[in-house]
Amino acid sequence: MSAVIVILVIVFVTLLVMNVPIAVAIAVSTFLAMLLEGYNPNLMVASKMANGIDSFALLAIPFFILSGILMGRGGMARRLMDLASALMGRFPGGLAYVNTLTCMLFGSISGSAAAAVTSIGGFMLPEMKRKGYNNEFSVAVTTTAATTGLLIPPSNIMIVYAVASGTVSIAAMFLAGILPGILVGLLLMTVCGVIAKRSNLGAGERSSLSQIVTAFRRAFLSLLLLVIVIGGILKGVFTATEASAIAVAYAFLLSVVFYREVKLRELPDILLQAGVTTSVIMLLIGASSGMSWIMTISNIPQSVSAFLLNLSDSPLVIMLLINLLLLFVGTFMDMTPAVLIFTPIFLPVANNLGIDPVHFGIIMIANLCIGLCTPPVGTCLFLGCGVGKTSIARVTPYMIPFFLAMFVGLMAITYLENLSLWLPRLLDL
Repeated sequence: MSAVIVILVIVFVTLLVMNVPIAVAIAVSTFLAMLLEGYNPNLMVASKMANGIDSFALLAIPFFILSGILMGRGGMARRLMDLASALMGRFPGGLAYVNTLTCMLFGSISGSAAAAVTSIGGFMLPEMKRKGYNNEFSVAVTTTAATTGLLIPPSNIMIVYAVASGTVSIAAMFLAGILPGILVGLLLMTVCGVIAKRSNLGAGERSSLSQIVTAFRRAFLSLLLLVIVIGGILKGVFTATEASAIAVAYAFLLSVVFYREVKLRELPDILLQAGVTTSVIMLLIGASSGMSWIMTISNIPQSVSAFLLNLSDSPLVIMLLINLLLLFVGTFMDMTPAVLIFTPIFLPVANNLGIDPVHFGIIMIANLCIGLCTPPVGTCLFLGCGVGKTSIARVTPYMIPFFLAMFVGLMAITYLENLSLWLPRLLDL
């Protein structure tokens, strides 16, 4: 490893410890590395940041962000919660199942774990507390279940990975995440069931068939968005980027015209919120592109690949090491920069091991989803504690069984490639 890269890492970690925003930390450390390598950093950093976001595929991100905000404010979360309650509320600890299933549904439709935590948590946490559920347990359920929406399409982070890899189809990524996302959701529900039995949590009221049908009818238009987006992409009617624009139009019609829960006077605020969120993500993407470039020209991917392959010739061992490294990274780095920085480093290793890049993308996303729930940079954990009005210290013990469930899911996703690749291969993607 060159002295320049050592300095880059030291400066980057130091800035993170000083609580400097991660995009600034990436940009500053990249600037210094380019200066020491003899490049004109003023020109190169600006150039690489501009080139990093100059991608048609990345246009899908602001549209999916906007559609997610419209869905969160437009009553879709409540309708999905009513459907989940009709299906699962009759079981012991039923509200925990309802919480998990609703987060899965809403997270997949909105493409945002943060939106799922705030939207679903705002409804479910007070209701679970009123029904006698431990508040910290409820926060742990919401926080972990919200991440399943990053595996079930459409998902912004899948688009980021597809762009970072340079070879992966967004449609293939979308399909590949469906079964892993469902698996993780089922594992979280299993934990809820065990805890409900041990805590003697009561069952809710059994819903009649007519109530289930009514709940499904109310949620049908919200669920239809998934069919429109995924079906349209697979049928070749539109690209993933065009699908994101269609998602915005559809969410607008539902929220403003049909459900009438978003007023026209609220749209400027919604657009501003979407713009601010988009700018943060794009700044991260641009800054990370510069760091990826300086690491590439310094042969870091090749060095890491050679180092890992020299440790063992077993794909099982090397993938376990990569997972452990990513779990460590996820504890202090947000998902988007982690994908952008470490995809160019670890994807060549996966290719040398014969691992499909689509499969590796799902492994990486499933891994970093755990990091969203862990301190010190666990975005979903912070949001969940904020919505639940509690502290990270009080929630963390309740998170442990859910962490274990997510880790079991990660191992299954890692070593059972058909979980990720069966659907893409079935449709020849």
